Amino acid sequence: MLELIATFRGELAALSAAFVWAMSSVVYSRVGQRIPPLQLNLIKGGFAIAMILVTLGLRGTFFPEIPTLSLLLLALSGILGIGLGDTAFFNTLNRLGARRTLLVQTLAPPLTALLAVTFLDEVLTKTAVFGISLILFGVAWVISDRVSETPAETQNLWQGTMWGVVSALSQAGGAVLSRAALAETPATPLSGALVRLVAGVAVLPLWMVWMPGAVKWKPVRSPRMWGILAVAAFFSTYLAIWLQQTSLKFAPAGVSQTLGATSPLFVLPVAAWTGEKIGLRAVLGAIAAVAGVGLLFS
Repeated sequence: MLELIATFRGELAALSAAFVWAMSSVVYSRVGQRIPPLQLNLIKGGFAIAMILVTLGLRGTFFPEIPTLSLLLLALSGILGIGLGDTAFFNTLNRLGARRTLLVQTLAPPLTALLAVTFLDEVLTKTAVFGISLILFGVAWVISDRVSETPAETQNLWQGTMWGVVSALSQAGGAVLSRAALAETPATPLSGALVRLVAGVAVLPLWMVWMPGAVKWKPVRSPRMWGILAVAAFFSTYLAIWLQQTSLKFAPAGVSQTLGATSPLFVLPVAAWTGEKIGLRAVLGAIAAVAGVGLLFS
């Protein structure tokens, strides 16, 4: 069992990150209606940076040694994937709703695989390609099931789709840069997550200066809301990015991003438990995606 975990630690980390992000998305879909995307990204990033610094301090690696090139690649990854990608994701979520947002996000894994093959010379086996295809097909079917679709999810379609494409491209580019930085270096996933977060959060104030008219800021005065944001940041940013970086260090970028895109599968049991009607398409899509996951672990 331990040998199996060690062999597939990158893939298991990606699935764990998908689960954590699925649970967090439920919270962010509601919080995002009260806090603007850029502000929400800045707050969650600030919380996560503090948590990672505490963790590194407790582990005695407060200032981890990272090669210069890896440091630069991780910083660029953070600016692209977190600074731009997460903000675009929250914009998409506000305009399309969770279902269509996650559908657009399925563009990220194939884009990541294409970039990794082009720039990192990664090679995917035929079985892996088939597994990735099954997962993407299954996730798309789960999300496109219209049984529980709400009228709000049909608004702002054009703007939301554009933000979604920007988010998918940013996430793909950020993942490939992280993979290049971590794969063959002594940099740890946690230190990589710290560099990405610092760079991603640092660029957000510059965005505010660059587009002052497009950025709204709402004061958060409720202690309860701050508590919700802190808990959400712990799971969605601190823990999920740590797991994502672990996955990118030990698994091919395309495989990592594909498994990370299985979040909708973890939402299904929660939706069913809360009384939401789950259609046959969603069930069949989940079965196809699970079969694809099985192929990646074969």
